[in-house]
Amino acid sequence: MSDIDTLVIVPTYNEKENIEKIAATVLDASPHADMLFVDDNSPDGTGDLADALAKKHDRVHVLHRTSKDGLGRAYIAGFKWALGRDYQFVMEMDCDFSHDPHEIPNFRDKIISGYDLVLGSRYCNGIRVLNWPMSRLLLSRGAGIYVQLITGMPFTDPTGGFKCFRREVLEAYDFDRVKANGYGFQIEMTHKAWMKGFRIGEVPIVFEDRQEGTSKMSGNIVYEALWVVWTLAIRNGFRRKPKNKRQPTEAAPC
Repeated sequence: MSDIDTLVIVPTYNEKENIEKIAATVLDASPHADMLFVDDNSPDGTGDLADALAKKHDRVHVLHRTSKDGLGRAYIAGFKWALGRDYQFVMEMDCDFSHDPHEIPNFRDKIISGYDLVLGSRYCNGIRVLNWPMSRLLLSRGAGIYVQLITGMPFTDPTGGFKCFRREVLEAYDFDRVKANGYGFQIEMTHKAWMKGFRIGEVPIVFEDRQEGTSKMSGNIVYEALWVVWTLAIRNGFRRKPKNKRQPTEAAPC
């Protein structure tokens, strides 16, 4: 019987500087995990490098998409791919080393301890961010507080993209009804799970801004996050807590 129970989904677009290094680090740091690169037809040849890695490593897989269609759509494609196989835990992770692959076992341990969704938090017990300008830090922290105020979700880092889902959580989503695609996608996915009463916890992570490649951050991503919070609140009648809580009851232990 295979010891592989986790899939780490890594969306890519023009990440040729990072893809080989991230694959080597993930495979070494997390023996229970496979990787899935979801490449959006990168013009720099990232997809070809991913294919070469898949031929070399049986724990590396590649899903090619025909165009750059946004982070959320890439993750949904990866989720559907995972649900067609036997993975019990499915993770989101960036390709640029802003998410440390050595943290993957901590997510797995946390979810095995009784959680359904585990969020990596840059703000558990203090600020854990390196190499960001103050403006970016204030935007991120302010966004988290904004989400808390409007939705009632008690999590310290609802816009973060380093997270781990139990399979049953993904099976409960109607992916056709997920509308957001950037930071808003992360907020929407967590909010839907929270409203369904799934057990959500946080683990502290250190977030370091990318060293190589180009950031995909844009003003449209920020605006989307602003409106999607109100959409979620209105859709749920401004309800600020789940109808049915599951154990463990603490919302965001760090």
